[in-house]
Amino acid sequence: MLSEQSAATVRATLPAVAAAIGEITERFYAGLFAAHRALLRDLFNRGNQAAGTQRQALAGSIAAFATHLVEHPDQRPDAMLGRIAHKHASLGVTPEQYEVVHEHLFAAIADVLGEAVTPEVAAAWGEVYWLMANALIAIEKRLYEESGEPGRRDWEVVERIPETADVTTFRLRPVDGGPVTGFRAGQYVSVGVELPDGAHQIRQYSLTGAPETTVRQISVKRVHGGTTPEGEVSNHLHARVHEGSVLRLSAPYGDLVLDEAPDGTTTPLLLASAGIGVTPMVAMLAHLAESGHRAPVTVVHGDRSPADHALRTDHEAYAAKLPDAAVHFWYEQEAPQGTRTGLVDLADVPVAPGTRAYLCGPLPFMRAVRAQLVERGVSPADIHYEVFGPDLWLAR
Repeated sequence: MLSEQSAATVRATLPAVAAAIGEITERFYAGLFAAHRALLRDLFNRGNQAAGTQRQALAGSIAAFATHLVEHPDQRPDAMLGRIAHKHASLGVTPEQYEVVHEHLFAAIADVLGEAVTPEVAAAWGEVYWLMANALIAIEKRLYEESGEPGRRDWEVVERIPETADVTTFRLRPVDGGPVTGFRAGQYVSVGVELPDGAHQIRQYSLTGAPETTVRQISVKRVHGGTTPEGEVSNHLHARVHEGSVLRLSAPYGDLVLDEAPDGTTTPLLLASAGIGVTPMVAMLAHLAESGHRAPVTVVHGDRSPADHALRTDHEAYAAKLPDAAVHFWYEQEAPQGTRTGLVDLADVPVAPGTRAYLCGPLPFMRAVRAQLVERGVSPADIHYEVFGPDLWLAR
């Protein structure tokens, strides 16, 4: 994939670039938004930019991709690329935007590293960038073609359901009255709104429940301020969007989906979530219940309290429809009989050989559960995850 000459140059300069990648990405975004202010208003998540998490995610992905190229020259990190491509497709990223990113990213590299960026170094890292960019462009083109929906579409809110004090479910029907295509359990849609200052911001929300022919359903947690910026879009949806309101949705995307391999009906599954990470798991359970899944399913969830456990009724009801399901709930407060107190701990949870696991929730939760599963003999290749927001797994 990477030419021998470029591989040698990247290998030699990778430590210096990796050490400076945080400053590089900070300057990259500053230059990008100075030249293209509309991108921050209408495409990039302003909350993630303020918190610095998008810079961390970009830095981690670039470093991980370059490291993979020099350590495994005959392979491509398709799992990482696929995850990024799904997010880009949901946002409507175009091939032309990769040219814009290249311009400002390499200006930032030259600005930070100075004279160390010789023509040979610039050419080698340019090769790294375009290998990654062209791979993403190709994957995104395929995703657009497979989506079955023409770009973004207007959807009317037909029902608003309060789930908890901070989580609301919105049921939506297409304004044009056209058909609603199916989705794979675990996928999300991008939701676009116009905020009071005129900005058009986009956020991703998991589709909950089983696929239906006339409506789609999302459950949104209101993000309060504090250690992270207050959620602009989630608060807007909670405060201003009611029955009759119109939202603009993308087609469904996302790679945290149940494996449809021929042995899918015999593979033991473990679905672990915490907080609002429950949303894709409820969709998976709905799919398993409707498809007649008969293999063991272990359901794991952690939350602050039963009152904070969004979609708890659906969580329990879909699991109850499965012939071989075990449900384990942990609550930090007010744990009722039959549940556990504290944080999720798999020490006493049976994990069948050959289990395939799906995780969604805060990053510390997923790291802890993954470590416990690996200790119990689950193959790392059989542990799949979804991060809400920028994927910081590679950045730490």
